[in-house]
Amino acid sequence: MARLVGVDIPRDKKLAYSLRYIYGIGLTTAMATCKEAGIDPEIRVKELNEEQVAAIRDAITKLDLKVEGELRAFVAMNIKRLKDIGSYRGLRHRRGMPVHGQRTKTNARTRKGRKRTVGLGKKG
Repeated sequence: MARLVGVDIPRDKKLAYSLRYIYGIGLTTAMATCKEAGIDPEIRVKELNEEQVAAIRDAITKLDLKVEGELRAFVAMNIKRLKDIGSYRGLRHRRGMPVHGQRTKTNARTRKGRKRTVGLGKKG
């Protein structure tokens, strides 16, 4: 595995798809990084030499991309800001509910967690 920005990327995949294992890099950004580094995105990671790996590292810094820890901290700060100012989106984050207007009567199980049935209780 080649190591870029603190992430081990898979060796047997093509470069453009392996770069997507880095948080903050999607397919378009991966293609732009390959173009900036002057490397064919179809080449397998195991076929890269050290100069090419260094060129990819330089391309990521040259494109001024926020990746991995820096991006995660940036997103966390944005969510914290929304919570602190008490916006609607911040309240949804605080309650662990969907933020972008999805329905919650059905679905939304990923955000809401396991279904907890509220019964009638004991007959008295």
